[in-house]
Amino acid sequence: MTTYRFIKCPGCGKGIRIYANPIPTVDIIIEINRGIVLINRKNPPYGWALPGGFVDYGESLEEAAVREAMEETTLSVNLSHQLGTYSAPQRDPRQHSISTVFIASASGSPRGNDDAQEAVIVSLDRLPKDLAFDHGKILEDYLAFKKGERSACPVNCTD
Repeated sequence: MTTYRFIKCPGCGKGIRIYANPIPTVDIIIEINRGIVLINRKNPPYGWALPGGFVDYGESLEEAAVREAMEETTLSVNLSHQLGTYSAPQRDPRQHSISTVFIASASGSPRGNDDAQEAVIVSLDRLPKDLAFDHGKILEDYLAFKKGERSACPVNCTD
């Protein structure tokens, strides 16, 4: 189903078709001190989530992941794998988004910044039950990857 609307061209007055496309986003699973970093969201939808956000125009997915990790956690990350892409239309209650999820490593202490009111390291056996978006499903897939039950592509994989 293609969804679009028309707007009027300011120059000639003809109709211009504007498509409603999904918005690209990234999420980052930051491995640190035998746990992962979660943020407590400052803006709706509230709750615990993986660091992440919208990809800026002219930015690669990898650049967006590194930028969003720094903006929300103050951590400089090294991306290691691309876990997968999540595209369920209802995954974000605000709009249809498609998220590419990266696994990264970092050192130091995370601090909440930008859209995150706090950032904490959480043990994998103490993950919150009700995470924002579809981050519970993403973390299920991540745990399966860690157990060797699921594959992930190395960053910059050419296969």
